[in-house]
Amino acid sequence: MKFAVIRTGGKQYKVSEGEIVKIEKLLGDHKEGDKVVFEDVLLVDDGKSTEIGTPKLSNKVEATIEKIDREDTVTVIKYKAKSNYFKKRGHRQPFFKVKIAKIS
Repeated sequence: MKFAVIRTGGKQYKVSEGEIVKIEKLLGDHKEGDKVVFEDVLLVDDGKSTEIGTPKLSNKVEATIEKIDREDTVTVIKYKAKSNYFKKRGHRQPFFKVKIAKIS
């Protein structure tokens, strides 16, 4: 089973062909169905040999954007007793669901 480790959005993901991965939102103007290429490939393993980048390899991982959405609301509450201080905020983090097409 061939897999790769890529870096995007400040995080590292272990991906293989055909897999769907939820990643941080990418910069730029993207739509569902667009193709994206991840060039920060840190490791590639095909079952027989392993290539490790120093810091990255020349390989690329191609993917298709399946879904663009936002996470469920995370509620942040700040409260101090006896001082009439209460703040409530919500946040929805955007994300992309991408399907890995090819590791080259």
